[in-house]
Amino acid sequence: MALEPTRDDQFSFGLWTVGWPAADPFGAATRPPIDPVESIHRLSELGAYGITFHDDDVVPFEVGLSDAAERDRILGRLRTALDETGMSVPMVTTNLFTHPVFKEGAFTANDRGVRRFALRKAFRQLQLGAELGARTFVMWGGREGTEVDAAKDLGAALERYREAVDLLTTYITEQGLDMRIAIEPKPNEPRGDILLPTVGHAIAFTYTLEHPHLVGVNPEVGHEQMSNLNFTHGIAQALAQEKLFHVDLNGQNGPKFDQDLIFGHGNVLSAFSTVDLLENGFPGGGPTYDGPRHFDYKPLRVEDVDGVWESARANMRTYLALKERAAAFRADPRVQEALATAKVTELAQPTLGEGETLADLAADRSAFEDFDAEKAGSYGYGHVALAQLALEHLLGVGA
Repeated sequence: MALEPTRDDQFSFGLWTVGWPAADPFGAATRPPIDPVESIHRLSELGAYGITFHDDDVVPFEVGLSDAAERDRILGRLRTALDETGMSVPMVTTNLFTHPVFKEGAFTANDRGVRRFALRKAFRQLQLGAELGARTFVMWGGREGTEVDAAKDLGAALERYREAVDLLTTYITEQGLDMRIAIEPKPNEPRGDILLPTVGHAIAFTYTLEHPHLVGVNPEVGHEQMSNLNFTHGIAQALAQEKLFHVDLNGQNGPKFDQDLIFGHGNVLSAFSTVDLLENGFPGGGPTYDGPRHFDYKPLRVEDVDGVWESARANMRTYLALKERAAAFRADPRVQEALATAKVTELAQPTLGEGETLADLAADRSAFEDFDAEKAGSYGYGHVALAQLALEHLLGVGA
């Protein structure tokens, strides 16, 4: 089994992942900061094809505001590192959650001045991202929420959110940028309740926008599983509606705090089904995903700097192992037989026949009066056998 990644695998990492110094609400950092330029070189050596970043990951917040010359120098180093390694920047995002100015919100802050500041900050990162070749701009609204419901006019907040996204897509079109926006849902943390908390909420929101074709979603494993939701179902809905613009992969053990574990180091069966869908598509055909396999995780706080690079490598190796196992699963004749028993492929057939009308269905006695519900209800779909085959392929055992 070949588990060494190449550029063709399209693995990308956020600079904030490997660069996390491991401070948390209960303890100080356990690792020194890592220069973004070093991260680019090390990730390139490990086989990644790209990096992503918030504006503040590269240019410190205060420098970005007040020192244009220093900002240019820092970005010059970034560009040089990208040129030296051949690494891509498929996505960028904006930090609208760390600085105290955003403590009550950014695009949905009650303070109008904060909202205007947030938009200007996002415009600048959009422009930089386009210059570096990014095709996606991710929006994670970590501070767009409440702890006290009465402190926020929720209707106005959603309208301000819509206004902000419309202004960003208008900026994209007016500037001629080849970019799309991907909203990243999360139910809570750091706010008690975050607006647009799940994939379904975010997808519904996109259809209220001025340029809905330019706005999709960026689901994250942990964010969906924090709400005890099925991540594969979430990306399947996004994929089916052609809204899966980007995806964040990590590990999570059920509904608790956002763990940001290495991909697969949580619910491995869910990770298997996720990779199967991303790589092999729907069994009955349909839209497929061709974007980056992006890792948004945190190296464990107990690791030193060497452990950081080992964790980056582990994400890619785990994905490749699951990809190989998923391919074997799809190709197994026993699986094909089990899928037929479960009538999985029949689901792709429209319920109405070709040329059939509603009136035809209403008049068809075989669909109701003569339908043998007792016989249909006694049919065994063989889901246990199918699940066991998936588990055995995941474990690499069985005939």
